[in-house]
Amino acid sequence: MTLTPLDTPSHNAPEQAPYGSWRSAISADLLTAGNVRLSESRLFENRAYWLESRPAEKGRSVLVEYDPQSGRRDLLPAPLSVRSKAHEYGGGSYTVADGWVYFVLAADQRIYRMPLNGEVPEPLTAEGNIRYADLIVDRARQRLICVQEDESQSDREAIARIIAIDLRSSDTADEAAPFEIIAEGADFYSNPAISPDGKQLSFLQWHHPDMPWDATELMLADLDAKGLFGEARRVAGDGNESIFQPQWSPGGDLYYVSDRSNWWNLYRLGSDAPIWEKPAEFATPQWVFGMSTYGFVSEEQIFCTFTQNGLWQLAIIDLKNGTSELVPHPGCDFESISCTPGKALMIAGSADSLPEITLYSVETGQFQSIAQSGNLALPTSTFARAEPVSFQVADREVHGFYYPPTNPGFNAPEGELPPLIVFSHGGPTGATSAALNLKIQYWTSRGIAILDVNYSGSTGYGRDYRDRLADNWGIIDVEDVCAGAEYLVKKGLADPQRLLIKGGSAGGYTVLAALAFHDTFSAGASHYGIGDLTTLARDTHKFESRYLDKLVGPWPEAESVYRERSPIEHIEKLNCPVIFFQGMEDKVVPPNQAEAMVDALKDRGLPVAYITFAEEGHGFRSADSIKMALEGELEFYSRIFEFPLPSPGPGIDIHNLKDTP
Repeated sequence: MTLTPLDTPSHNAPEQAPYGSWRSAISADLLTAGNVRLSESRLFENRAYWLESRPAEKGRSVLVEYDPQSGRRDLLPAPLSVRSKAHEYGGGSYTVADGWVYFVLAADQRIYRMPLNGEVPEPLTAEGNIRYADLIVDRARQRLICVQEDESQSDREAIARIIAIDLRSSDTADEAAPFEIIAEGADFYSNPAISPDGKQLSFLQWHHPDMPWDATELMLADLDAKGLFGEARRVAGDGNESIFQPQWSPGGDLYYVSDRSNWWNLYRLGSDAPIWEKPAEFATPQWVFGMSTYGFVSEEQIFCTFTQNGLWQLAIIDLKNGTSELVPHPGCDFESISCTPGKALMIAGSADSLPEITLYSVETGQFQSIAQSGNLALPTSTFARAEPVSFQVADREVHGFYYPPTNPGFNAPEGELPPLIVFSHGGPTGATSAALNLKIQYWTSRGIAILDVNYSGSTGYGRDYRDRLADNWGIIDVEDVCAGAEYLVKKGLADPQRLLIKGGSAGGYTVLAALAFHDTFSAGASHYGIGDLTTLARDTHKFESRYLDKLVGPWPEAESVYRERSPIEHIEKLNCPVIFFQGMEDKVVPPNQAEAMVDALKDRGLPVAYITFAEEGHGFRSADSIKMALEGELEFYSRIFEFPLPSPGPGIDIHNLKDTP
């Protein structure tokens, strides 16, 4: 059957067209042309800084400065890019102090420094297979303190350290500054922070097989006048407790977030009770360095964000009076909180506008938008709004967001039910958001419903909800996504014959497991997903090398369980079309994962497509890659389910699919 584009209507009344075939102003080009991904917002004195990942520049991560007097400017010229690859996911890749910016250069992973007046950057660290993150400046001793991940010894696992780099000794671009090791011996480190009086250093550490959301230790050590490091002592995080973002108050008290009560709440060191006890989460899983959910706008006031029932809110906590007050904002997703006296900077997202860099004034109570990730000249009626849903799976309640097909220019023929795509987020320890996501709106505006599931194991609903996935990955997450689709079918909101599932990374594994071990879905899309758990356990990088010990079982003792839950081991059970998207530079989920699945599906005669990107890693950054991933997936579904497209797709190759004239 040959599919032809739909004719353009000549009137303004809603046009009737099949679900999936609606024309949409939310094109793949719109997602990339001029749009950027914002991260790492920071306030330093009276200036704001952040990173912009620009698809139009092949994903270059640009460090931007905003001065209230002179406006915004890029600090580094193209093609220079700021990005750490520590733990593969990076973060914490720059800091600013005393007229200098210190940053990790994406190209060689060395730390550089440059005066803010824009002179040529000079390297501080030597060449080599070493990565850095969580940069802070020790002003009193003229040192740069950071996390170092040393991969220079090929015969052993990467060595994690906290180091101090001497800022007084590097005078030429040809020399690396000397450094000393401050902490070593734990498997992982993060969040070094110096007390206001310069006499103490706090940091987080954790050990295999724990991930930072499983168990971390808050360490504290004394510093002498020369910065010599006394023996560190553990002050919080004994056993099954996740500590997040230790931070010093202006008065010298150490604060942190702990999930010891089931909820990630805020604590002050020396007190057993949270400063605001609440069935809400003041933290997110620490996949990247430099994450922040709170800061001090004065010695007695904390500006913070927390999530409850999947939605994020803002608040100010008065430490002196023991009171808290919500800060009104139309957004539902906030991250990267950074504070100075009287001000708070953040990345804010809402249901009908793209994320933006926002500055809040405590004095006026007003927000000022200083940068946007994109400019959408579209009416809000264009966008599908997230509708919170909860459904039962066995004896547990599961949460998610439903997005109905939404396009003011179209409606479907009477009696037709829409296709449904179930989104399975990555991690798997993570969560989805109700904020505007054009990668969701791309589908809903074409007449395809979306269910974005916070399956068991997701964050935002307490430690008990998060721990459900222990020993159960590939089982209850899969049951949850299947049950979510079936729930919407029973509600009359989805076509039972056109249930689809997509996900990336760990979400891609849930996709493949759902397709192999259940018959709920008719097709799926795996974006750099996992097909073979045994290969992942052997091949992945240090940060996640023991992750599966908690999710599946200890490796290699539980190898039989790994094989039992690996879709590649049960390819005979997979009986529907799948499209795979894979970055060939992916070190987290190597390409051999996708290739083994693709070859097996080809051999079985099932429709399968395999789209590769030569210069992409774990996640797609360039505009061309993002566009192909969206348009290729839409074309795949249209040819599998034989609905027309309003414009031709990219012409992907689908093996074992015979389009009939």
